[in-house]
Amino acid sequence: MALTLTDFVLAAYQVFLAVVIMIRGPFTAGRGWLLLAIVLFGILLMLFRRLPSGSRFGNLVHTFYPLVLFGGLYTALGTLNEGLDPGRISANEAIVQGWESALFGGQPSYDLIRRYPSVFLSGLLHLAYFSYYPTIILPPPILAARGDWDGARRVIGASMTAYMVCFVVFTLFPVAGPNWVFDHPTGPVREVWSARLVYTLLEGGSSVGTAFPSSHVAATFATVVASWRVWRPLGWITVGPFVLLTIAVVYCQMHYATDAVVGLVFGAAAGYLSYRFWWRTDGRVRAREGA
Repeated sequence: MALTLTDFVLAAYQVFLAVVIMIRGPFTAGRGWLLLAIVLFGILLMLFRRLPSGSRFGNLVHTFYPLVLFGGLYTALGTLNEGLDPGRISANEAIVQGWESALFGGQPSYDLIRRYPSVFLSGLLHLAYFSYYPTIILPPPILAARGDWDGARRVIGASMTAYMVCFVVFTLFPVAGPNWVFDHPTGPVREVWSARLVYTLLEGGSSVGTAFPSSHVAATFATVVASWRVWRPLGWITVGPFVLLTIAVVYCQMHYATDAVVGLVFGAAAGYLSYRFWWRTDGRVRAREGA
């Protein structure tokens, strides 16, 4: 079974992780487990290469394994950032806040929800922030259910490319973000049910240092671009949640506006690179079949 864009992107990221672990001290038990996971990932790729192309179970696992591994990849960022000098993160924070002031004349992630303290807006945009999860997860299974396994792999390849680029930046340039450095908003805008849901999720599984750029925006935009190219109706379905999410990450004080802007750039690039990869791959396949 041929390797996909997602396999290559994740393999490159595993090599990056291994290098960071080896050169960044101290060597902790958590980082040792990460090295073991990297070795196991390499074995997984070798097993994929040995699977016959007609294997239905193999095709299912090969297509969707990134969605299963993603939680571990995100959690690993916290392990990588263990022992980092807090002053380094604070210095990075100051740099991004400086960009924010220069570009937007202030700190929109702090100001917006306080300037427009609408319970309706807060409820809608916190729900939009939560909609990130189904917007990322559902398109590939929908495409697979239609029999478009290639399309499912294209969408996953686009989102994983966006994620891994963001993860590299998180590792080299960790920024905590406004959710950690500013006081949380208070009152009804904070107590609406969707806001409580989002904060509960963040308290249970958020890694510090993963604010710049917004991987939420980057991966969702990459998903929208790839879905649009694969099946236009699916692209239309994902556009609305994406637009609201991009506003929500700033209004809900989860990301700086700069994080969202750079996330848009990364997402567009990932969607385009995914398209180019599959276009070149399809061209080679057509050439072999015509030979």
